Parts: sequence; structure tokens; C-alpha cells
Amino acid sequence: MSEGAPVSGDPVLAAVNLTKIYPSPLAPIVVFEDLNLEAAAGDLIAVVGPSGAGKSTLLHLLGGLDTPTSGRVFFHGRDIFSLGPDQLAAYRNRRVGFVFQFHHLLPEFTAAENAAMPLMVGGVERRAAVERARVLLERVGLANRLEHRVGELSGGEQQRVAIARALVGEAELLLADEPTGNLDSDTGRDVFEVIRGLHEERRLTSVIVTHNEQIARRCPRVWKIEQRRLRAPRA
Repeated sequence: MSEGAPVSGDPVLAAVNLTKIYPSPLAPIVVFEDLNLEAAAGDLIAVVGPSGAGKSTLLHLLGGLDTPTSGRVFFHGRDIFSLGPDQLAAYRNRRVGFVFQFHHLLPEFTAAENAAMPLMVGGVERRAAVERARVLLERVGLANRLEHRVGELSGGEQQRVAIARALVGEAELLLADEPTGNLDSDTGRDVFEVIRGLHEERRLTSVIVTHNEQIARRCPRVWKIEQRRLRAPRA
């Protein structure tokens, strides 16, 4: 496992002096400050560190779900926080795939409809969006569960739908926040292998927040957030 130092070549993703501070009545809460990182196409990166270190916050900033107190995030050389609201929304919808510990699927829709949702939100006609979702759901092993609603799926199946939803569009960047944290060890391992398979097929840049040491060891690069800094992991 290597540290979070910049990589050579043209990075897909980079952060410069990234700082996040939350106001508080007593004293400001400094989550982290002056983080610098780079990731290239094909990088599979684990983000580790103690609870409260800011791992999820970092993911939200990289994905444009939150704004930094200071610092910049670049996607293919462009500062995402210099984008207007519509452009930033398009970045999140088209270029970034999000997977969370809790899948946030919509219970009134089928697996195929849930996976197709980002396309439909982006303006793709429903039938075409669902067809693209079906292909991806078959790829993640859910060929026989396409028309099942969320409540009829197991936890692992629900997370596979969430992965399909994240990657149904043109995402280059996959951000996963504890994607196996709510699953038993065997199911979690299977879900990670689905993520890794799609990562390799699509040559994604993937950043995975995890407390699971086995998953972290399977990632060629590791960013460890510790004491408000990005550090090399201990051996």
C-alpha cells in the first residue's frame, strides 16, 4: 500500500490545500486542513483513518456534494468549485458515481428503475434509460431481479443495484463511502469484487472509504487521514 502522494502523469482528480472547518459556538471544528492529493485513471484507492477523521467529508468534497472552507478540487484540470450550479450538478450526475453504506434506493421503484434514475434525471428517455440499466444489472449478477422492488432484495443485492445506479452513465470517478459496511463479511467481499471488476473494465478512478482492513489491502493505493493530515499508512 502506498501513501497519498501525487502520482505521475495527468491526474483525473486532484485536491490542493483542501481544508474543511465547521463553525461551532465554542471553537471552530477543524476536520482537516491543507490536504493535497492526486489520482490518475485506473487508480483504486482506499481512504482509511479513525472515526471522525473526515473520510466521508473528503469524499463529499471530491464529489462536489459539499464545499471546502478553502482549497480547490480539480477534475481533469478544472476546479469544480469554479463551476456554476448547473455545471456542478452535471458533474455530479454525469462524471461521478456515488455509492454509500446505506444504498438510498427508492422503495416504490424496481431494481431496473432505480438503476436507471440518474439517466432519467439527466434527460434520457425512460425506455432507453431502463434498457441501459438492465445491461448493467445483468453485469452485476442481477439478471433475475430486474423487476423486483427494493424490499424484495437482500442487502447485497440492494448494494449491487446502487453500484449499477452509480455507473449507469458516463462516470469516470467512483466515490464509495463504506460500501460494504452494512453487509456481512462474505457479502461485503462479493460486493467489493463487483466494484473492482467494474473499476478495471472501465478504467475508473475509484476512491473507497473503508474500515475494512481486508478491502484496504486489496487497493493498490491508500490515503490515510490522521490528525487532520493525509499520511502514509503504518505497516
